[in-house]
Amino acid sequence: MSDKKEVQLTKEQAKERIEKLKKVINRHRYLYHVLDKSEISDAAFDTLKNELEELEFKFPVLITNDSPTQRVGGKALVKFEKVSHKVPMLSLSDAFSEEELKEWETRIQKLIPGEKMNFFAELKLDGLAVSLEYKKGVFVRGSTRGDGKTGEDVTQNLKTIGSIPLKLRAPEGKELRDLGFSRAQIKKMIETAEKGTIELRGEAIMTKKVFEELNKILKNENKPLLANPRNAVAGSIRQLDSKITASRRLDFYVYGLATDLGQSMHHEEHDLAKFLGFKTIGKNKLCRDLKTVMEFHHSLAREREKLPFEIDGVVVVVDKIELQKKLGVVGKGPRWMTAYKFSPKEATTIIEDIRVQVGRTGVLTPVAILKPAEIGGVVVSRATLHNEDEIKRLGIKIGDTVIVGRAGDVIPDVRKVIIGLRTGKEKFFHMPQYCPICGKKVVRDESGVLLRCVNKYCPSRLARGLHYFASNSAFDIEGLGPQSINLLLDEGLIQDSADIFELKEGDLILLERFGKKSAKNLINAIQFRRVISLPRFLIGLGILHIGERTAQDLSEQFGSIDNLRRASFDNLEKIDNIGPKAAKSVYEWFRDENNKKFLNKLLKQVKIKKYR
Repeated sequence: MSDKKEVQLTKEQAKERIEKLKKVINRHRYLYHVLDKSEISDAAFDTLKNELEELEFKFPVLITNDSPTQRVGGKALVKFEKVSHKVPMLSLSDAFSEEELKEWETRIQKLIPGEKMNFFAELKLDGLAVSLEYKKGVFVRGSTRGDGKTGEDVTQNLKTIGSIPLKLRAPEGKELRDLGFSRAQIKKMIETAEKGTIELRGEAIMTKKVFEELNKILKNENKPLLANPRNAVAGSIRQLDSKITASRRLDFYVYGLATDLGQSMHHEEHDLAKFLGFKTIGKNKLCRDLKTVMEFHHSLAREREKLPFEIDGVVVVVDKIELQKKLGVVGKGPRWMTAYKFSPKEATTIIEDIRVQVGRTGVLTPVAILKPAEIGGVVVSRATLHNEDEIKRLGIKIGDTVIVGRAGDVIPDVRKVIIGLRTGKEKFFHMPQYCPICGKKVVRDESGVLLRCVNKYCPSRLARGLHYFASNSAFDIEGLGPQSINLLLDEGLIQDSADIFELKEGDLILLERFGKKSAKNLINAIQFRRVISLPRFLIGLGILHIGERTAQDLSEQFGSIDNLRRASFDNLEKIDNIGPKAAKSVYEWFRDENNKKFLNKLLKQVKIKKYR
């Protein structure tokens, strides 16, 4: 976390920031609800909304009726008929931490003192909420949520979803008796299903597999790709031509009933929906207390990537319907239900500076220094900007408010600049003409995109090359991480990777990070790697364009390091999966006099296993 103190805004500064936030939030609400477009993720949108809510909390006199925090957005599209919801499709409050979830429980418990609450925890599917209406067992109308009171009639498109029955399945008496319903309740349910009106609520979704397959097709047809499954669902359901919707292979899951069928518990609604012929989420869980809800939430967070569909949290519902009625509604949302969100994969923050780092191959990479922000449960203060072209493409300036995400939930990167929040004080950034580490002039590589320090003795290149040598994919020396390598370099104990094998326990014990045991463990780990496979050996050399796959291909073709270093350029280029760039890189590396000396030095320390 940063040691910087939070800047206290004056009333005028807060007013200016609030107005900018309202403008940006309203624009993105309009894009999503009216134009079926989304330029930012839900997580990024939430951080903007949270910032506005915090500012309004600190400066309540600045709250206005037109603030996005004071109403639920969502004007119905003009191309579909409007539908009034007899039972409003309410919005949910959000909880982003255990503390916020506990606060929600405390608030509602005060309204029903002495009542024992059980909770039903549901997967919060990331799709499009819709309402389905059945009369005399037949599907007659489907509508979107819209603003909660008025949605859009999308019946024809919903009919194309195979998991939505056009005629309700008649529930059998035995099934209902097994759930504990009385004869009178069972009679009412069956009569309503057959002769009355039933309204169900659920989520239309697109599975990850279908989403990926559709994008492959669109890519082959040179058409714009779908941004994410949620956007794909919204766009598919709002198609005028239902044939297009049918081709999108959407799915549907019920999460509740808007009709009283005699159910006394919310979880019974899922059972009833299943008996009526609908899909429900089998992973949903009935929880006796909030601790169980939290454990369920944490387990889902760990396995969410393995699920066939996108989820962004857990919906926590007070299970007893009698208590739901007592708790009622506040504003546009029910008190008895909240969304316990996962830590966002994206967040908004500010670029405080841009610095340049030099990699093992000499490539200069710009790195954004960020105002610390939490993304996916991790506090992020740096993010890669990749290269100069990416900075230009995104239009990034120092001081910009940006959306930052974690690619694959691991590497933070800047994804979008929020132009509407610029103050005019932002500064342009230019890549350096000289290496920021060694001061040598940099050159642009063949692609024209990357800048590279060509000084082989650049301290940064040397350090990162050693990090790579000891990494998992190369020599995999346990305990020899970046900090240890930097310390060994600073103390002059190593100058190249061959020197690693000449280290002694006595060299290490005197260093700050090492005790007798840790020194012995590292020396043992180094000795263990004196015998190495040919592919790992080649990876460890750090030759440009040579990764795991290429190292494997070279090993299979030549079988030994001696054969490889004698190989001609033509023989190298003929190998499958070895392009001219990689062939040239390998050929030139083995003919460089300094590399020859280093290779001979390294081969005196290690033995390469016979490959074939």
